[in-house]
Amino acid sequence: MAVDLRSFTPARVALGRIGHSMPTAELLRFRLDHARARDAVYEELDPASLGLPHVLLHSAAADRAIYLRRPDLGRRLAENTDLDKGDYDAAIVIADGLSAPAVHHHAGPLLEALTPLLEEWALAPLVVVLQGRVAIGDEIGQRLGARQVAMLIGERPGLTSPDSLGVYLTWDPRPGRTDAERNCISNVRTEGISYAAAAAQLHFLMGEARVRKLSGIGLRYTEHPNQELR
Repeated sequence: MAVDLRSFTPARVALGRIGHSMPTAELLRFRLDHARARDAVYEELDPASLGLPHVLLHSAAADRAIYLRRPDLGRRLAENTDLDKGDYDAAIVIADGLSAPAVHHHAGPLLEALTPLLEEWALAPLVVVLQGRVAIGDEIGQRLGARQVAMLIGERPGLTSPDSLGVYLTWDPRPGRTDAERNCISNVRTEGISYAAAAAQLHFLMGEARVRKLSGIGLRYTEHPNQELR
């Protein structure tokens, strides 16, 4: 019995061939997906598209071109950035990262699923950062006085996923935190992890981080009621 491998995965398998070459239709499909991935990287984030009240900040990268050439500038806030410090259980930060479409498509629905789970949490005002990398959330969380920060950010586009959203959780945020001290939920999108599942997993991680006062590899193998944390 013949098995259609393409029914199991969006990856480029069983493309066929014309002589020694790829079929024209597959070549054109590849070039289209490549163009969509490149467009996602260069697209500018429109904060108004979120439809949510927020504090708008900017990284030290003045524009998109600088941001792509200087990752370090995307990890820290622009000079003279003012933030009011409070006493918060957590802060939620949204950044464009490497895919503004991911934020446009998925950040709002994910927050809609997450917010009811955090009704008893003291949350800092929602922050949106332009030209931001993951680590910029550490500085923001520290300056807000938040005990942990959840960063929602556009992931590096793939040929089948130009709009994948990632979530990074860091306990006791401050500049200098490493990736080993974060937990990541990746591939939040229509074809990936659902909003409800991502919200439930993030809520669980945030609760465990608050109890254990840590994040990252210390939480990696904690048992989730439904699935292993990664």
